[in-house]
This record gives sequence, structure tokens and C-alpha cells, in this order.
Amino acid sequence: MAAAVGLAVVAGAALGLYQLSRARCFALGLAPICRVATSRPEVALTFDDGPTADGLAAILPELERRQAHATFFLIGADVAKHPAMVATLLAAGQEVGDHSFSHVRMVGRSARFYDQEIERTQAALKAAGAEARFFRPPYGKKLMGLPLAVKRHGLAMIIWDVEDPATTDPRAFADEIVRQAHPGAIILVHAMYPTNRTARAALPMILDGLTAKGLRIVTVGDLIADAR
Repeated sequence: MAAAVGLAVVAGAALGLYQLSRARCFALGLAPICRVATSRPEVALTFDDGPTADGLAAILPELERRQAHATFFLIGADVAKHPAMVATLLAAGQEVGDHSFSHVRMVGRSARFYDQEIERTQAALKAAGAEARFFRPPYGKKLMGLPLAVKRHGLAMIIWDVEDPATTDPRAFADEIVRQAHPGAIILVHAMYPTNRTARAALPMILDGLTAKGLRIVTVGDLIADAR
């Protein structure tokens, strides 16, 4: 009987941790930022992964055409390979963030592993002339250990509350993002890789839709600063 009760307790705890790990805006040791409380008509547009030449070629002209700025959460290993692309982002007035060095799931790793993922990416960004104040965990996985490492390095953890919808239709993709957008929203779009063609095709419609909705498109840093 006692053994059964013990197993039930363990199973319940495991289930509870699993559910917490799926909670977008929860982490142990550091509160992630999923949205910003503000009455200003602004949203932060964020792009994950890369940088890649195809991604920047698709994104930057659309942002420049509309005088919009976004935050790019970059993978350290790719930054080390393509520092000139980081310089291109900075020259365009865009913001960069830390998206880990290897882009593996940050679950069940050692404290040293988390520290190294952050440190190596920060070093690569610094070598490329950039400074990142924000960290976004790969796949949004950040329950234990990682938040403490992010805090040790003096970074803020940025998640999102609007993300790529599961559709291959660019119009539907854009419409769903615009529908969900609200003042203070942090929007996640994946547009760096060949498989992200729907997002790239949808991007002009997203930008125009947000503007038509009366929402100004800014970086995460500006969204937070303006709210203050």
C-alpha cells in the first residue's frame, strides 16, 4: 500500500513538472517575459534562429520598407560562422538576442552546460560587434536550471504570446498572427530556413496587417522601455 502511494506521489509530481514545463510563461528561478503590460499601441516582432543569408534577404527589406524594427534571437554557432550577417542586422537598426549556442533542448542539463551555451553565444555576438541583453530558450524549454543561468548572466528571458500558426497558407498565417496581436504582444516568427517559406511569404501581410490594426512594430527592448 505504501509503495503504491509512493508511486502515485512520484507520478503526480512528474505529471505536475511536465505540465509546468509546457507552461509558456512559467520558469523556476526567473520570471520569463511573454508579453508587456502597456496601453501603448506597440508590439515586438521577433525572429528566431540563424542568421542565414536567405532569411535576412527576405526579412530586412520588408522591415526597412515600413521603417519597422525587430529582435533577432540568433544561434551562437551560426553567429560564429556568419559575423558579417550580424553586422548587417545592426547596421539596419535591428536588435539581436541570445538563442543559445547549439540550439538543443535545455532540459535535464548541468548548470555548467547552461552557462557555456550562454557564454559561447555572448562571446560570438561580442566578436561580431553586438551585445545581447535578452535570451530566448530553444523550443521555449526553460523549466529548471536554465532560468538560473540566464539570471547569473544578467539577461532577461524572453518568450512570446503570439507565434507561427500551423498552416501552409501565407494569407491564413498572416491573418492569424494579426488577429492575436494586441498592445504589448511579443510575436514569434520563424523565417530563416528553407522550410519557413510560408512565414517569409506571409511577412509583408503580417507587417501591413499589424499597421492597419494600429500597432507599431518595435524591438523587445523598445517595447519594454516604452512601457516604463
